[in-house]
Amino acid sequence: MNLKKTDIPNDYWKAIVECDAAYNDHFLYGVKTTGIFCRPSCKSRVPNKENVQIFKNANMALEENFRPCKRCKPEGLNLPTDEWIEQITEWIEQHYSEPLTLNTLADISHGSPYHLQRLFKRVKGLSPTEYIQQLRLEKAIRMLESSEQPVTEIGLAVGFSSTPYFITLFKKKTGYTPSGYRKAYHQNLKKEREQHDEC
Repeated sequence: MNLKKTDIPNDYWKAIVECDAAYNDHFLYGVKTTGIFCRPSCKSRVPNKENVQIFKNANMALEENFRPCKRCKPEGLNLPTDEWIEQITEWIEQHYSEPLTLNTLADISHGSPYHLQRLFKRVKGLSPTEYIQQLRLEKAIRMLESSEQPVTEIGLAVGFSSTPYFITLFKKKTGYTPSGYRKAYHQNLKKEREQHDEC
């Protein structure tokens, strides 16, 4: 049984919403936006109904490339730590420009904030917050190099809600302000072109 979203029986949906353990042996549900599947009794945030897919067993969910939830361990399965962190990293890379907190990440990845923070740092060598900042700065650098967009717009586009914070963090990590970086980048580019033309 692999039901499409419109086919979710009302009692199954009610079981998901109410985390009803009585249904744990009847079905599992996957959430398309996170790629994770859970038991009905899972205490994670209730997903949007249109993103839910019902599975009769874990094998069916695994065949559809869903991964077992770290929190409720459907059918005793546990996602290896490295895979779990990789999944979260991929999710961050798709959503880095949105407001992200440790709690948001723990919510979407079905783990506790403490557990996530500890394992993420162990696998990646950075905390989730540091990783997000680094990713946002890399995206900002690319935009500074390739566009004429104002610094404020670039900061917002990559997920920094505060321009002063963006400028301060950028300078701390690169030694330049964003506009100083852009200027230096274009001067270097010009110098390289001139040297190339002389050859």
